[in-house]
Amino acid sequence: MADLHILRNHQLGLPAARKIALAWALQAERDFSMDCSYEEGKTSDEVGFSRSGVKGSLVVTAEKFELNATLGFLLGAFKGRIEGEIVKNLDTLLAQTTTKSAGPVATKRSIKPSGTKKATGKK
Repeated sequence: MADLHILRNHQLGLPAARKIALAWALQAERDFSMDCSYEEGKTSDEVGFSRSGVKGSLVVTAEKFELNATLGFLLGAFKGRIEGEIVKNLDTLLAQTTTKSAGPVATKRSIKPSGTKKATGKK
């Protein structure tokens, strides 16, 4: 088993960071067939994600994104590639938000808050 830990600091505040987290979760569902849940809190939100061979969470606060994941035996061999893809996707979403002054990052919300599994009915 291999563990991933990715930390990205930001100065966006929680409302803008929340939009990025939702966009990231939607992208993870669409591109990597992840099952995602989203739990909104007062000072932080948590995106839980899983699929065969990987399980983790993305914690979002007003100042940082912190992703922790555990890769199963088979995916552990691809840790570097998987970590690179996650970093690229998160950094792209952060860059899009910091260059845009208005408008949400995620225009479609298929993930229900309060830890409820995705509502899209896919799979």
